[in-house]
Amino acid sequence: MLIKEWMSAPAITIDPDEPMPKAVNLMKEKGIRMLPVLKNGELVGVLTETDIKRASPSDATLLEIHELLYLLARIKVKEIMNKKPVTIPMDFTVEEAAERLLEHGISGAPVVDASGKVQGVITRADMFKVLISLSGLRHRGVQFAFEIEDRPGSIKELTDLIRSAGGRIASILGSYDRAPSGFRHVYIRAYDLDRSTLGELTEALKKKAKMLYLVDHRENRREIFI
Repeated sequence: MLIKEWMSAPAITIDPDEPMPKAVNLMKEKGIRMLPVLKNGELVGVLTETDIKRASPSDATLLEIHELLYLLARIKVKEIMNKKPVTIPMDFTVEEAAERLLEHGISGAPVVDASGKVQGVITRADMFKVLISLSGLRHRGVQFAFEIEDRPGSIKELTDLIRSAGGRIASILGSYDRAPSGFRHVYIRAYDLDRSTLGELTEALKKKAKMLYLVDHRENRREIFI
């Protein structure tokens, strides 16, 4: 999945010579926490809520309101923005984008095309949407978690059982993290399962692999086996 399919576009931007209060109002109006800063169409920085809070007078309680507003109005975006913004190429996969955000400890970044032009932004909220989509959570089915042998056909043995019980596979996710050598963790979400036979299916699946847990999102039922 490419980041260009999940970014928020078009990007809401601001000019570096605009006063800080305008940036604050724009963020509040649009419900965002980051603004790419463009000068003549070129990305020159990024402004975040953290930058704004850092720039606000620390002794504001000692100032008259008109004095505070005067000081804030004199602060320009270019004076408080991050002048070396981290960017995400449009052709990055979602995983690559998440890795870059995590690496730099940021919650979002401008998305740029091959020429460096800003085409959108990607944020933590967008990543959450990707996770929900990939996991198939909206189907409100049953998620089975397994620790299985890392060998050909080990996942198919489980999905065949689920399909034979009338289930439709919404997603299959896997990871080697925290799994013993020679094994992997697999998470299978299925829907359209008959709840009256779910217990029987669960026992059949346990004979094929070690089941870690079962979560039935429709019935709000959880069984932990570890």
